[in-house]
Amino acid sequence: MDAAIEPKVQRRKTFRVRNFLSTLGPGLITGASDDDPSGIGTYSQAGAQLGFGIGWTMLLSYPLMAAIQEISGRIGRVTGHGIAGNVCRNFGAAWVWSLVGLLFVANTINIAADLGAMADALKLLIGGPGIAYVVLFGTLSVLAQIFFNYDRYVSVLKWLTLSLFAYVIALAVVKVPWEEALKGVLIPRVSWDAAFLTTLVAILGTTISPYLFVWQSSQEAEEQRIDADKKPLKKDSSDAPEEFRRIRLDTMIGMAFSNLIALSIIVTTAATLHAQGKTDIESSAQAAEALKPIAGPFAELIFALGIVGTGLLAIPVLAGSTAYAIGEGRRWKVGLSRKPKEAIAFYSVLALSGFCGIGLNFTPIDPIKALYWSAVVNGVLAAPVMVLLMVLVRRPKVMGKLVVTGPLYWLGWAATAAMALCIVGMVATMFMGSSS
Repeated sequence: MDAAIEPKVQRRKTFRVRNFLSTLGPGLITGASDDDPSGIGTYSQAGAQLGFGIGWTMLLSYPLMAAIQEISGRIGRVTGHGIAGNVCRNFGAAWVWSLVGLLFVANTINIAADLGAMADALKLLIGGPGIAYVVLFGTLSVLAQIFFNYDRYVSVLKWLTLSLFAYVIALAVVKVPWEEALKGVLIPRVSWDAAFLTTLVAILGTTISPYLFVWQSSQEAEEQRIDADKKPLKKDSSDAPEEFRRIRLDTMIGMAFSNLIALSIIVTTAATLHAQGKTDIESSAQAAEALKPIAGPFAELIFALGIVGTGLLAIPVLAGSTAYAIGEGRRWKVGLSRKPKEAIAFYSVLALSGFCGIGLNFTPIDPIKALYWSAVVNGVLAAPVMVLLMVLVRRPKVMGKLVVTGPLYWLGWAATAAMALCIVGMVATMFMGSSS
């Protein structure tokens, strides 16, 4: 009897593990894509310039970004449409086009900067022409989104999230004064000088970005659309508690993963570059190169490989969120699960965003300055998008009986207020910088 029972117990455990893993999707990919090469550059700058004392921002931003991303996921699953589609249906086309125009500009600049960082990282490892790597990575990302089977492509994106563990490995190979590092995480240190305020704005602007809201809401709507057994929850709310638990778990794990990696990068660069007085890091590739004489070639290798891996994950999310936003605003057929001939306009926007990102690397535009202005656009865009999002999720016309209430709702507004303060901080740092 024992022998007969054992296989059943084992099968049940295996099924539960698989069931758990299957819940991780839009939230995990969204969180991991937040640590794109541009974000890695921001976190590297933060650690190099300010040391361990900026680590507490990762604890501050976690509940805020988790809340707004969960709300984004809910609106997609409840309504069957992404954020742009809901804004178009409830506020009119004028609102959509003012928002998606800025999103297109910000995402395209971000794609360009990410491609440049990936090319610099690969050039650092094997040499060769950096501009050729830009074209290779950009073209590969666009073609994969257009021609890969959707389920297989999402699976590839999930596996690419593992590339972020490169920064946990990098952290393990450097000598860290852990008592000082933990103080930096647990005890907030605030300075009112321009360098600190600029870095704080950059970190919050990197962790809470409009393209992340758009992507997660659209992916939840996509997952529902391709499953014949699922309907938008406002039409059939019988699965709502289970689906909301799944979205919350997926989002919390994805955002925790994102912030863990960001904190690993901050601590690594604080323990090495900041400790050695190297505070003039401007990009992720520069951080990888600067690590070599301090932490050894292995640290440089894994840091550079992580840049390439995260870029391959983030560029599809950036280009895809642009295509979803514009496509939903125009009420086109959208979705990576559709064949190219079924959604020509959607895939055209996706390709245009990707190839414009490639093209910007052929211009004399300084990628660091371009990325700065991309952050400005993202900061200006994020707060109004979040306000619209928070208004939508309280409307019975939009959410039916599943309007967002309670602590999640107020955390969403707290995240919105934080982003509004970021804009004020950004303007303040501009004036401080121009007057100095």
